[in-house]
Amino acid sequence: MDFWNSAMSFFWQGESLLVVMMALGLAAMLYQFHREARSSIVNTLSFFLACLFGQFISGLLFAMSFTQAATTLREAFVIGSGIALIRLWGLLVFRLILPLAHVSPPRIAEDIFVIIAYVAWGLVRLRYAGLDLGSIVATSAMMTAVVAFAMQDTLGNILGGLALQLDNSIEIGDWIKVDDISGRVVDIRWRSTLVETRNWETVVFPNSQLMKNKFLVLGRRAEQPVQWRRWVWFNVSLGTTPTKVVTAVEDAILHAEINNVAKSPAASCVLMEIDKGCARYALRYWLTDLAADDPTDAAVRWHVYTALERVGIKLAVEEQNVHFIKENEKYEEAVQQRELARRIKTLRRVELFEQLSEDEFNHVASRLKYAPFAKGNVITKQGTTGQHWLFVILSGEAEIYLEGANGERRIVNVLSKGDFFGEMSLMTGAPRRASVIAKTDVECYRLDKVDFEQVLQARPAIAEAISHVLVERVAQLDSALQNLDEASKHNEIHKQHSEVLLTIKRFFGL
Repeated sequence: MDFWNSAMSFFWQGESLLVVMMALGLAAMLYQFHREARSSIVNTLSFFLACLFGQFISGLLFAMSFTQAATTLREAFVIGSGIALIRLWGLLVFRLILPLAHVSPPRIAEDIFVIIAYVAWGLVRLRYAGLDLGSIVATSAMMTAVVAFAMQDTLGNILGGLALQLDNSIEIGDWIKVDDISGRVVDIRWRSTLVETRNWETVVFPNSQLMKNKFLVLGRRAEQPVQWRRWVWFNVSLGTTPTKVVTAVEDAILHAEINNVAKSPAASCVLMEIDKGCARYALRYWLTDLAADDPTDAAVRWHVYTALERVGIKLAVEEQNVHFIKENEKYEEAVQQRELARRIKTLRRVELFEQLSEDEFNHVASRLKYAPFAKGNVITKQGTTGQHWLFVILSGEAEIYLEGANGERRIVNVLSKGDFFGEMSLMTGAPRRASVIAKTDVECYRLDKVDFEQVLQARPAIAEAISHVLVERVAQLDSALQNLDEASKHNEIHKQHSEVLLTIKRFFGL
């Protein structure tokens, strides 16, 4: 009985119950609320229990009168138990409490504070055991110098990691470029910085390398949103003036809705050089999602191409092609006839032109202009004047919407293949009543006022039938917007017919 009393009194002291309850409580709380580190929590608790068992063994040694060995063993296991508790407290503070307070310190800061606590706890226990800390420091000075020399690369990486964190050179989430490698920083550790590239590669940069060499932090500027300027290059023949190219491209990008392209600063198109028989341009825009660089570049290139096509500008390429075509004139004539037939077929779907004769169809069809639009292009803008064009959709879908005073949009209709819009501007010169945006890539034929004017001048009677169609379409739009019944709709059509007919005649000088 004296043996067990002596052993337990040496092992289980006044603070033992508090320490055990603290360890179990911390472990239980972390295990419940910090699921990502459960394996680490279990390992730390197991280490604590092992140290507790070691203290029990030291109690048995003490009862067997091995006093010096029991005291040394117990002190070692007490230090181990304290290290386990410090680790649990570190996890609680840095992984649970600080995030709840919306503070997210870097992982290396947690490691530094925990290690400092380890060292302080060890020194306190050694001093409590009666050791002279001054003599320990003096004796270990030479050993420290030797170890530091042998581990200078490792120490350089550690100090580099500390410096990167303390001066905010880079932060987790930043996009950086080192030589020809670019990617997003996902972790800054003691030895290295981990960077994930767009190709699903993880590049490990030693911290000392980042400290010794220059690197680029992409998209970061003081007090500005994260966005990165991109360059899209294209060539145009020297026969086209730069003003026409720049205006067409900048207007298209400014009014288009392209994912990940910033509205401010606005995109700009510049003539960079003239070489090899063509002018080389660059469209510079700001990318808001640095991970989507290539897809956004591709979307912007398509907008540039369609914008240039609409104004009749062809891209130039540095190549030489020699084509040998038998019966060249007959071939070209056949191609033109097929295209003309396609245009006439398209026009016959437009009720506005039901009264045209075959010759008039041929005349109008030969003057249609091909007008492609990229997804997100604003084809017509509400309130715009001076654009006397009619569009007929060949493929794709476009949305008609109205813009309110506060900028909100109301979708009125969705147009698809065979539909047309812009007839009021073409026939009366009226401002655009609604905006039309390309919901997908859209191909259109565009008819200008000047090309339709000859038909009306030759046969003014057509204006009567056209005015009926215009009034009917306006009444349909008003009915949808104002929820008019059939009687009100009929009265509106009768009232507006003569007014619209008079406007057409005045606009075309009939």
